[in-house]
Amino acid sequence: MDYKDKVALVTGGEAGIGKAIVNKLNSLSASVISMDIHSKEGRDPEGIDHITCDISNKEQVNNAIQKIIDNYGKIDILINNAGVARPQLLADTCADESQYEIDEASFQFLFDINVKGTVLCTQAVVKQFLENNIKGVIVNMSSEAGMEGSAGQSLYAATKGAINALTRSWAKELGSKGIRVVALAPGIIEKTDIRSDAFNQALAYVRHTTVDHLTPDYASSIPLGRPGYLNEIANLVAFLGSDDASYITGTIVNISGGKSRG
Repeated sequence: MDYKDKVALVTGGEAGIGKAIVNKLNSLSASVISMDIHSKEGRDPEGIDHITCDISNKEQVNNAIQKIIDNYGKIDILINNAGVARPQLLADTCADESQYEIDEASFQFLFDINVKGTVLCTQAVVKQFLENNIKGVIVNMSSEAGMEGSAGQSLYAATKGAINALTRSWAKELGSKGIRVVALAPGIIEKTDIRSDAFNQALAYVRHTTVDHLTPDYASSIPLGRPGYLNEIANLVAFLGSDDASYITGTIVNISGGKSRG
C-alpha cells in the first residue's frame, strides 16, 4: 500500500480506532491530519497535524477543510471515523426518571455527530475532489450494529444504518468521477480508554446486567473466539483507502470475526 504523496484526513483521530488509523497511515508515509473536537492544534513530533473541529458545525468543517487545502494543496482520502454512542432503551417502565430512555436530546446528539457530521465533512472534501479533478477515496466507519441492530442502542444502530445507505448512494453518485466510497463495519473490538464509567453504567442497565458482566463469552459469541484488535481495523482502513482496493466501492466490509452476517 503506497501512501507516499497522499494527504489523508481522519475525523475522530485522537483516540481509539481513529488514533490507530492515524498512526497506521502515518507509518505508510501519508501526510495525516487528525480532526477532532478534542484535538490540540498543531503538528506533533511524529509529523501528524491536529485540527480542532466540531464536525456537526458546517462553518467549522468548511474552515478546517480550507485550512488543510491551504497547507497541503489537496486532500486525497477522507476517513469518516468520528462517532458517538449513547445506550438507551426505546421504552423504560422500570425507572421513575427514565434516565436511560430515548429522548429528543439524544436523538439530536447522535444524528448530529454520526450522520450530519459525516455528510458535512464528505461534502466539503468531495467539492475539492471535483474542483481539482482528484480521484479521491471516502472511507466511512459503520458498525456491526448498523447491519444487525443492537439491543439498547437502537439510535446508534440507526445512525450506522444511515452511514451504510450514504456509502452506497455516494458510490453510485460519484463513481463516474473516479471517486470511491466504501465503509467498514467492525464488531466487538478490544477495550480502550474511550468508554466512560457513565457509558458502561448505561450499557449495563439497558442490557439488564452489571458493569462487571458486560464482557461476553467471546468463545461462544464470536467464531474466532476473541474481539478484534485496533490495528486490524486500521489495516483494513489502510487497504480500502489505497490503490490496492481500486475496484472496491459502494460496499460495507464486515470485520467482526464471523459474529455477524455482513
